[in-house]
Amino acid sequence: MKKAILSFFNTPWYPIAISSYPILALLTANTGEIQINAAARPLMVSVLFGGFLFLVIWLFVRQIHKAAFLTSLWLALFFAFGHVYIYVDKKFPEANYTTWLAIGWIILFALALVWATRPKLTFVSSASTLNTVALALLVMTVGQISLGVSPRSAHALGADNAPVDSDLVAPANPPDVYYFILDSYGRQDVLNMAYDYDNTEFLNALKERGFYVGACSQSNYVRTEISLASSLNMMYLQELDNEFKPESTARRTLWNSLKHSAVRYNFENMGYKTVDFATGFAWNELEDSDVFIAPPPFTSGLSEFEGLFLRTTFARYAQDFGWVDPDAVMGQAFRDRFNNIFNNMDDIANMPEPTFAYVHVISPHPPFVFDPEGNPTYPPDFWNEQREYPYDKYTTGYTNQLTWLNKKTLDAIDTLLAESDTPPIIILQGDHGPWMQPKDRRMWILNAYYLPEHNDELYPTISPVNTFRIIFNSYFGGNYDMLKDVSYFSPVPKLYDFSEIPNKCGE
Repeated sequence: MKKAILSFFNTPWYPIAISSYPILALLTANTGEIQINAAARPLMVSVLFGGFLFLVIWLFVRQIHKAAFLTSLWLALFFAFGHVYIYVDKKFPEANYTTWLAIGWIILFALALVWATRPKLTFVSSASTLNTVALALLVMTVGQISLGVSPRSAHALGADNAPVDSDLVAPANPPDVYYFILDSYGRQDVLNMAYDYDNTEFLNALKERGFYVGACSQSNYVRTEISLASSLNMMYLQELDNEFKPESTARRTLWNSLKHSAVRYNFENMGYKTVDFATGFAWNELEDSDVFIAPPPFTSGLSEFEGLFLRTTFARYAQDFGWVDPDAVMGQAFRDRFNNIFNNMDDIANMPEPTFAYVHVISPHPPFVFDPEGNPTYPPDFWNEQREYPYDKYTTGYTNQLTWLNKKTLDAIDTLLAESDTPPIIILQGDHGPWMQPKDRRMWILNAYYLPEHNDELYPTISPVNTFRIIFNSYFGGNYDMLKDVSYFSPVPKLYDFSEIPNKCGE
């Protein structure tokens, strides 16, 4: 056994591990943002690339240890280039460095070749050390990924104090419940103030269909993940779990409490089927729901994760030269997920079981991928060279997307109302307001309800934390107390360092 272990560590397999590590490290850095299977194809390609490079170099030098070491040097340079590029770009945004940086890196490749192929260097003794280091890196990254995606029972609860009610009872003809999160959708007054955008036509169309619109609604929190964790658990985070302390930046419990919320638990406990749609953000996808609907996977071209990985390597010049375009791929992926939601409304409405549909639409939130008529737009047209949104371009992209979203939302509502035997419950809610606004205006959200026979229980300042308290009390025999409607701002990265933002609407 000892001899086999020594032989294993003295064999120079570390280039394969080095080929794998950048993909796994990027996946680790984005755990919760993407599904693990997004890394499968680039991992395979990266390993094959490393193996092919090793074979070519071995054919050239005819020494396995020397070939392994030079392969690893070149792989390290190849994978590190994009990170250096990004750093230089942020540090010197006005400098004309693209060509010179590439030349400098090519010189480094050449120097590595000259140094590693010197006759006196064999690198035989380095194999065991480099294998050990490579193995340690792989174990560390795989362990971090495993911790970030630990599986839970579909009916588990993600927060210690989630306020479930096992005594809720569905009526004889239970209504389907559609919870639409329209990401970053602002209230009418902030749209007027910030963008000179008149949303009256859309709001009047909602009211004509029987919706109540909270004229003074604010979100309870300023960021998507903390806002939705609170809304779906009908509690303020400060009381929901002990992990949500001002000094903490941890998100694992936060994401679990969103995926495995009190609202979901209550509906499933009453026999409801949970329906969810792909958003492109793993922390926000209920992939273990009864029905999880995603657009067809890419069968060609780059995925979003592959585009991100491309930009961290020397191959980013393929984008600079126009050979591939990850930003176009990203835009199409967002359009596909948007269309996937609205194209499936009829099928969801006709499901025979009572359904709770959690419908998170990443719109009018960036990236901006639609014009007002629903035609594709190119996301980079709305940002600068540092991939930041100037106010004027953000305004154009946001209002373009808002106009198209309004039309598709009304179409979806008409479908749901027409196809439902029992009048459904429909909530349209912004998780927070638009970007680049003062703290208070970032809380001003669209908050509209279709609650058949119970709209009279709503009020102008209702906030998301009370949404499902009203619904469970009104339709399912719940006994939830109504909470005071409060809004809290918190900075990044101190997500739980909250300061209260008063609601001055109507003053």
